[in-house]
Amino acid sequence: MTATLYRDGTFVPDDWTFLDLEASVPDAGEAIVLPLERFLEVVSDLGPDLRLGVLVASGEDVSRLVPHLDRVEMIAVDFPVFSDGRGYSSARLLRQRMAFSGEIRAVGDVLLDQIPLMKRVGFTAFSITHEPTRRALEAGQDVGVPLYLQPAGCTREVPGGARSWARRPSTGAQQY
Repeated sequence: MTATLYRDGTFVPDDWTFLDLEASVPDAGEAIVLPLERFLEVVSDLGPDLRLGVLVASGEDVSRLVPHLDRVEMIAVDFPVFSDGRGYSSARLLRQRMAFSGEIRAVGDVLLDQIPLMKRVGFTAFSITHEPTRRALEAGQDVGVPLYLQPAGCTREVPGGARSWARRPSTGAQQY
């Protein structure tokens, strides 16, 4: 089963190459994604012509990326199992506290009903390996959430009625 990149309501080609801990890093001209620990070890040696991405494992501290966010174009956040929600916090921290404006991609066990909630905290792309989710998205199915009962702060939302904390998704574009 291969990963398929889902962005802006459609499937698109993925031009990023995920490298493991031992793979050699090219000198220039490629879009590469390194695991966080490897990235931090070699970032000072990486050429300016590389497009850089970082893979953040569940539970890793994204604040370690702050000094290097100006060099990073994409951050992939791993969801090892659908029930591990730590990646939501990573995305929200990257968007709100660290003002990261690049692509935040959900990778791993991403399911259809998680996508609207992931978008709400800052994810902009999704690597879909779950076959039923891929088929549903290809068929045009999308899960909508009509009313949020917790604030997110990462997206533009409109009040959802008499309760000041209730929010509805806006019909306009997201702010990132």
